[in-house]
Amino acid sequence: MDTYTFATSRQIDFPVCVKINTLEGKQTTTPHTVLLKHPEIRHVGSVQNPHSELYVTAQLWAESKPLGVSMQTPHLFFKNNRTWNKWMELPVQIKDCPISSQIAITIWDISPCPETGSLDHAIPFGGTTISLFGKDGALRKGRQKCKVYRREAADGHSPTRTPHVPRPKRRKPNEPPPPIIAEEVELERLEQLFKKHEMNEIPQNDWLDQLVFQNVGKKAREVEEAARQRSSACKLPKRRAPITNGSNGQAIQDDESSSGSESDDEERFTLYIDFPRWDFPVIFEDFGYEPSRLMKEFSSNLSGSVLSPKPQPEVRYGPGIAAGTTVVDDEEYPIVQIFDPEQFQRENPCESKHRRLVRSDRNAFSDSDQKPNAKMRDELNEILSYGPTQELSAQDKDVIWTFRRHLSREKRALTKLVKATDFSNPNEARQLVELIPRWAKIDVDAALELLGPTYDNPVVRAYAVDRLRQAGDAELQLYLLQLVQALKFEKYEQTEEGLPSASLAKFLIDRAANNFILGNYLHWFLMVECVDQGTDTNAMNRRLFSRVEYYFMLELEKRNPDLRKILLRQGELITIISSISKDIRFSRTNRLQKIEMLKKTLADPKNDLLKIDPPIPLPLDPEVEICGVYPDEANVFKSSLSPLYLNFRVASAAEGSSASTQRSQTHGKYPIIFKTGDDLRQDQLVIQIITLMNNLLLKENLDLKLTPYRILATSPAAGAVQFIPSTPISAISTKYKGSVLAYLRANNPDVSGPLGVRKETMDTYIRSCAGYCVITYILGVGDRHLDNLLLQPSGHFFHIDFGFILGRDPKPFAPLIKLCKEMVEGLGGTASPQYAQFKQYCFTAYTTLRKSSSLVLNLFSLMVQSSVTDIRLMEEQMGMFGGAVGKVRERFNLDVSEEEAVRALDQVLADSVNAVFGVVIDRLHEFVQGWRA
Repeated sequence: MDTYTFATSRQIDFPVCVKINTLEGKQTTTPHTVLLKHPEIRHVGSVQNPHSELYVTAQLWAESKPLGVSMQTPHLFFKNNRTWNKWMELPVQIKDCPISSQIAITIWDISPCPETGSLDHAIPFGGTTISLFGKDGALRKGRQKCKVYRREAADGHSPTRTPHVPRPKRRKPNEPPPPIIAEEVELERLEQLFKKHEMNEIPQNDWLDQLVFQNVGKKAREVEEAARQRSSACKLPKRRAPITNGSNGQAIQDDESSSGSESDDEERFTLYIDFPRWDFPVIFEDFGYEPSRLMKEFSSNLSGSVLSPKPQPEVRYGPGIAAGTTVVDDEEYPIVQIFDPEQFQRENPCESKHRRLVRSDRNAFSDSDQKPNAKMRDELNEILSYGPTQELSAQDKDVIWTFRRHLSREKRALTKLVKATDFSNPNEARQLVELIPRWAKIDVDAALELLGPTYDNPVVRAYAVDRLRQAGDAELQLYLLQLVQALKFEKYEQTEEGLPSASLAKFLIDRAANNFILGNYLHWFLMVECVDQGTDTNAMNRRLFSRVEYYFMLELEKRNPDLRKILLRQGELITIISSISKDIRFSRTNRLQKIEMLKKTLADPKNDLLKIDPPIPLPLDPEVEICGVYPDEANVFKSSLSPLYLNFRVASAAEGSSASTQRSQTHGKYPIIFKTGDDLRQDQLVIQIITLMNNLLLKENLDLKLTPYRILATSPAAGAVQFIPSTPISAISTKYKGSVLAYLRANNPDVSGPLGVRKETMDTYIRSCAGYCVITYILGVGDRHLDNLLLQPSGHFFHIDFGFILGRDPKPFAPLIKLCKEMVEGLGGTASPQYAQFKQYCFTAYTTLRKSSSLVLNLFSLMVQSSVTDIRLMEEQMGMFGGAVGKVRERFNLDVSEEEAVRALDQVLADSVNAVFGVVIDRLHEFVQGWRA
């Protein structure tokens, strides 16, 4: 089949044109009695001569308003028929015409007797109105047949009184439908074929076409005559419509005369017109206006109770409103959409009134002892099972509020009650404040939800901060990145001295001042936000973070000045490394020269990097103290940003250091990668979530051998990454001919082990593959290729480079999980018992993480106003809780049961294994990287 092609009206930079062809019809003779009574009528052109000179005007209308001036045909002398064959160009471009555009065409007659001395001698002979676009939105083209309404000027209003195709008349309730005349149906079919013939859609044959035209014309006259006879036989005599003189249409013909003459309906005139013909259909396309400033402001400031904008209201014009005093049929009411700025800020007044009545003081005593019945308990349990991002309906809020005292023993219900409370009502706010101290103690993940952007009540936030005090320093470190972002939602007087004792900022400062590990990360998280000058940040937030950092430094000066000096020394270290990294990056030398330049700079005593005395905690990992750097082991990676490889000399490590820290320390060394020109905050967030998920899995005794290496953004355009000795899958594939299994056998041979690999190594590989497949699926990590999939000799598999998350991917048709054939080959293929065990680990990890989905969603909700690239993009596109949080919630599949969620994950794994396009992308990536090298 040929490709169906069309154009849009916005592409047609061409004026609206219409060709006036021929007027056909039989005009009745004016009776002599009328001429005797009104002798001036005999001088009207059409009364004197059935082929008198007429002229035509055409004007474009839309929404009952004229578009431009009317255009007119010249005066012509007709002999046998009224044929103009004149094109008229209207002063409006097709691209500027709305969908409701219609052309009002009026045929004007000449009267020598102007009314009240007017110089206008034109009276309407008849008029018709035709829409510019058809019902399907396509621009009309070719020959058109228009009914002419005698003695009426064309009506350009919506709906028009002079449509070119008459509307079917309404029947009375018991009136039978009009009979179907076979000849008229056949004639309509032939007219459609003639139109296709004119458009060259039907092959032409000149001698045969002439015969057909003659016979069809003869048949058309017979059908018209038969219709006229049936009309005369079936209808009662009508009064003839009066002839008017002047443009105002004042009647000058006697209505009582010629009561027995032919009706006006018998004067059937048809005007044939032409529209330009186009090679392809032209479809209407509306103009995309930018949203108004109010719309942008209200969309960006949606309250937390509104997860998605309400549909815009529809307004219908009533009878007599659409066009003057015209009564419009029900099915023809035009619908217009209006923008209501209050729909994003104010709720339905009826619902508000209902809520006030339900929650009024007169019901307060009855609510105090009210207990739900069995049916209501089921409804309450369903509401309490809602996720943190699910919206409560008005009925849900009323149910929660009614049984609020009964629910005070249920810790899950507090966040739902806060959502159900109308804080604009002082009575409701007071009752909530009285209930909170008596409520069952909530968990830390629920407390994180109360610190989000939708909760601004100071008592509620103070209670959430108080519940955070039950978390240990290690747990608090897992949430610290989000808690720093939650400082943006704090509301207190900035002029008061110090920080409120119940504020989140005061709590973080107190805990960080007592634990240097927390203090180290809090300091660097704040410093990055203080110097962020990005387009999506504002000065108010920078002042806020600077104020918190200032009070943190004051607190350290009071409690332990040595810790403050350590942070200052860390800042000097990062400043020196950043300066060296910039010089290397912008140096116009080759890579080998950059490496020599780096080694020489590190060995220079002026930079104080060769020996650091006394040792200081590494900002990336404060559990490790460094006392210098190894200049000879420094390197510059092959990349456009020229990242630096630095190997620090370790002085000591704290007891209880993390597994990743212990693995990274090889013979007293700690290697890192330092980047300049790249914002690492998104990678830092992903690693933090991976670390959190690893802890959640370990609590369930599920060790998936993950490698949550450390990342620290030291500024919006620089940062450090912990270096884990490993090999990319691409290099393994090249060296071992695409076999990961051969790599594992070479490093951990065991003839008695599974697939010839040591059992512990194969188990580590299976577990780590499953863990990263599930976590990268939940986080929507994209841009996966063989260069950012790494494998250690011990079997630890892990991902790096998280530049695309939340479902974003620069490659088309990317699978939801990166499970390439090299990874599957390392498991022994899809039919091996190792692959079955891999799938089982995936299902177990997925179901385990789904149980803690509220914690993950709450952490992402605290990041909705952060400068993380992909989160910011999602929030701009979809709004609060519809962007980043919505994407993560979608991957958890919380709307279905656990069994259905596991089946969905199984299908995703199967699709990823069989994805052909991913293999093509990997090969293309290898080719591009090889060409660059």
